Amino acid sequence: MTNDHSADVLTDLIRVLGDVLRVKAEKIDPEQTFQSLGLDSLLTVEFVAVVNTRYGLRVQATDLYDFPTPASFAREVARAASTAHTAPPAPVPAAAPAVHPAPVAHPAAAAARPEAPAPARELPAAAAATRIAEALREQLAQILHCDPWEISTTAEFNVLGVDSIVGAEFIAVVNRTFGLQERSVLLYEHPNLAAMAAYVAARTGAAAQDTAPAPAPARPAPPDLEALFHPAAPAPATPAVLTPAAAVRPAPGGDLDVLLDAIRDDRLTVDEALVLLARRG
Repeated sequence: MTNDHSADVLTDLIRVLGDVLRVKAEKIDPEQTFQSLGLDSLLTVEFVAVVNTRYGLRVQATDLYDFPTPASFAREVARAASTAHTAPPAPVPAAAPAVHPAPVAHPAAAAARPEAPAPARELPAAAAATRIAEALREQLAQILHCDPWEISTTAEFNVLGVDSIVGAEFIAVVNRTFGLQERSVLLYEHPNLAAMAAYVAARTGAAAQDTAPAPAPARPAPPDLEALFHPAAPAPATPAVLTPAAAVRPAPGGDLDVLLDAIRDDRLTVDEALVLLARRG
């Protein structure tokens, strides 16, 4: 591992960190701590997931306590990546013993034996992914308020104008439609509709079943959001990722209107909206 390699890794990590923090990479001081740069617990998970995907590592979010600055973390990532690339190959398992074919039955006996039913034909994985991609395109078009044909399944989400709030809302819809529990970092690991559709098809086993989206389960009516944002109101139960200050901090009017519309249209739950408000606050 050379110093040049560490410098290249640092440049790449700063660019990734800038994308996560929504700031320009040149404004990031590599000697500042991640905490002082504004990386909270949710953004840390997102940042580490992108780094693991890019370098084929298994870094934990808690590792940033041991490497608290981009510079120190880049040196560790460069070391770990170099070690992973030079590791000896895994031993090849021994070949399985040869299996001899069963003896062929007499033609008369074969004719008397009833034929076994043909196995059900599975829907090809590519066809399943295509159908899912069309469903995802319609859902994303509803969120972006455009026609589905205006969205290319191979265009990256950031090119389509998917920011953090739209991305979280879209992932929430995908989770409810296909019964998953994915997080917004999925948009970085599968950056367009075609890639995400292939991932969803693999996760749900859609190649062997009808991929028509199931209706969203009925939920009780959402509570009064005004009570959640009024400082004098009693603090309701909130997800563990929120602090009391974040739960009562008012949000920008535009973001709040978007989230209220998404809740009324049954595209986002109240808990999901609170998480987004805490991140935007």
